[in-house]
Amino acid sequence: MLTLRPARRDDCHALLELIRELADYEKLLDQVDATASSLEAALFGPLVQPQADEFSAKVFADVAEWTESSSTTIAGFALWFYNYSTFRGRHGIYLEDLYVRPTRRGRGIGKALLVNLASRCVKENLARLEWSVLDWNTPARKFYESLGAQGLTEWMPHRVTGDALKSLAAQETPATRAPPRP
Repeated sequence: MLTLRPARRDDCHALLELIRELADYEKLLDQVDATASSLEAALFGPLVQPQADEFSAKVFADVAEWTESSSTTIAGFALWFYNYSTFRGRHGIYLEDLYVRPTRRGRGIGKALLVNLASRCVKENLARLEWSVLDWNTPARKFYESLGAQGLTEWMPHRVTGDALKSLAAQETPATRAPPRP
C-alpha cells in the first residue's frame, strides 16, 4: 500500500540515502556533498529559530512510503521548491528530484508523487510544474511524456558552480553593491 506524506525531520538520513542512489544512477555520485544535517536545515530550518525572518525553509519534500506485510519503508521522494514566472505573473513548482527505488518501480509511486505536486499546483493556482531530466535517461523521459509532460528543447539550462561561481561573485561591476538580502 502506498502513502504519501510531507517529509519529517527524522526522514533526512533516508532522504540522503535516496539522493545518493539517484546520483549513483545518474553517474553523479561524486558531486553529492549534501549531508543529513544540510537537508534538515534546508527542509525544516533550525530546531529553534532566533527570529522568524532570519531563516525559513526554502525547499520541500514529499515522501512515498510503501507498506507490505506490515513493514513500511520509504520507497521514493519528490524534492521541490517554488519558483516564479515573470511571464505568467505567478509562482510555480520546480521539481528538483523525483526518485523511486528500483525495487518499488512499476507500482505507480512516481506517478503518485507527480499527481500530488500537480494537485498542489492546481489548488494554489500555480502557473506550472516543471523539472529537468538528463537527455540520456530515456525511461524517465518516456514516463514523463506518458503523463503529458513536454520536453523543452528550446531552453538550455545553465549553471555556475564551484570556482566559476566564486570567480563570478568576485568580479567588479559598475553598479554599487547593495548589501545581500536576507
